[in-house]
Amino acid sequence: MAKTWLIVTLVLLGAAACARAADAPAPADWPQFRGPGGLGASAAPGLPLEWSPDRNLVWKVDLPGAGASSPIALGGRIYITCYSGYGVPDKPGDMAALRRHVVCLAAADGKVLWKADVPARLAEQPTTREDHGYASSTPAADADCVYVFFGKSGVFAFDQDGREVWRADVGSGLSGWGSAASPVLCGDLLVVNASVESESLVALDKRTGKEAWRAGGIKEAWNTPLLVPVEGGKTELVLAIHGKILAFAPATGDALWSCDTDIGWYMAPSLVAHAGVVYCIGGRSGGSLAVRAGGRGDVTASRRLWKGRKGSNVSSPVYHEGRLYFADDATGTVSCLDARTGEAVYEAHLAPEPGQIYASALLADGRLYYVARQGGAFVVAAGPQFRQLAYNRLDDRAVFDASPAVAGGRLLLRSTRVLYCLGEKQKSK
Repeated sequence: MAKTWLIVTLVLLGAAACARAADAPAPADWPQFRGPGGLGASAAPGLPLEWSPDRNLVWKVDLPGAGASSPIALGGRIYITCYSGYGVPDKPGDMAALRRHVVCLAAADGKVLWKADVPARLAEQPTTREDHGYASSTPAADADCVYVFFGKSGVFAFDQDGREVWRADVGSGLSGWGSAASPVLCGDLLVVNASVESESLVALDKRTGKEAWRAGGIKEAWNTPLLVPVEGGKTELVLAIHGKILAFAPATGDALWSCDTDIGWYMAPSLVAHAGVVYCIGGRSGGSLAVRAGGRGDVTASRRLWKGRKGSNVSSPVYHEGRLYFADDATGTVSCLDARTGEAVYEAHLAPEPGQIYASALLADGRLYYVARQGGAFVVAAGPQFRQLAYNRLDDRAVFDASPAVAGGRLLLRSTRVLYCLGEKQKSK
C-alpha cells in the first residue's frame, strides 16, 4: 500500500510540475521552440518594425555550420545548433566527418561563450530534401542544462559550461525530410517526438536521460508537442499525427483522448491552444480544426468544435484575441480565421511576393512577423483587417528556414549560416 501511495504521489507531483512549466517564464526568455508555452507569442514591447543591414542591426554572428533550427534564449544567453562536415549546401563532404554543434552566445553582443561538438551516429540520411540538413530541431533550456535532439544520433544534455551531462537513444529511423521536432520540458521530464526515429513519443528524466515512459503509434509527425492547461489545474500533452490529434498525461504517458483531423498526409505545423481549446492546421491538402481539451477517448463527435479547409503544410499558427493567424508555405498568402467558428476573416497576399514560408509566425506587441525562406520579412498588424506595416531584407543570398525568436526585447533571426540580432536604435539627428 505504501508503494502504491508513493507512485500516486509522484504522478501528482509530476502533473503539478508540468502545470508550472506551462506558466510564462521571464519576459526576456525564449526557452524552447516558439517561446514560452510553445505559442509563438512574446510579451516583449518595442521589437523593431523595420531593419536592414544598415538599420536596427545590433549584431550578427557567422555560425560554425549550417542549420534550420531556431535560436532560444535564457538568462542572457542564446543557444542554437548547426552542423558541418557533410551535407552542407554546396559542400557535400564525407559522411564520416558529419558533426553537430551546440553553440552558446551572449545575448548582449553575440560573443560565443562555448561550443560543444557531437559526432554523428552513422549511417545518417545521405541527403535531406530541400537541404534542410542535420540540425533542424530547436533546443530547450532551463537553469541547469540545454537539451538538444539530433535524430538517430540521440538526445543530449549539456550543462551551462558546455559539458555533456548525458545522452539518450530514442531510435534509429530515418526520413528523406530529416528529423525536426523539438524537445519540450515538463517538470523533471524532457519530452521528445521521435516519430521519425521510432514512431514514439518519449519522455526522459531531464537529470539523467533515463527513459520515463514511451507512447507508440506516433506516425508522420514532425510537430513539437504542446502542453495545454485544462480545468482542475491539470495539464495535457498534445501533438498531431497523420489523421489525428492525440493527448497524453505528461507524467505517465497514458493516452487521454484522440480527435480525428480529416487532414491527409503528414503533420508538420505545431499546435497552439488558448483557454483549453487546441487549434490545428496542416496537411498538403490543407485543413484546420479546433477541439476542446480535457476529454477522454475518441472526442471527435463530442469535443471537435469546428473543421475548416484552410491550413498550411509547414508553418505553425498563432492565436490572438479570438483569431488564428498563419502563413501558407507555398502561395505567399497569410490567413486570419475566427477562432470560434473557423470562418475566414481574411486571406491576403504579402508584397512583394515572398515565395515559400517555412518559419512559423511570431506575435509581439500587436504585430505579426512572417519570415520568408528567401530572406524577406514581413510585419503585419494583428487585427481583423489585413494591414502590412513593413517589409525588410537582410541578405539576398541566404535561406531563412528558422522561426524568429525574442531575447531581452530584441528580435533574433537565423539564416542557414548566420544569426542576426535586431533591436530599435535611436535615429541620428
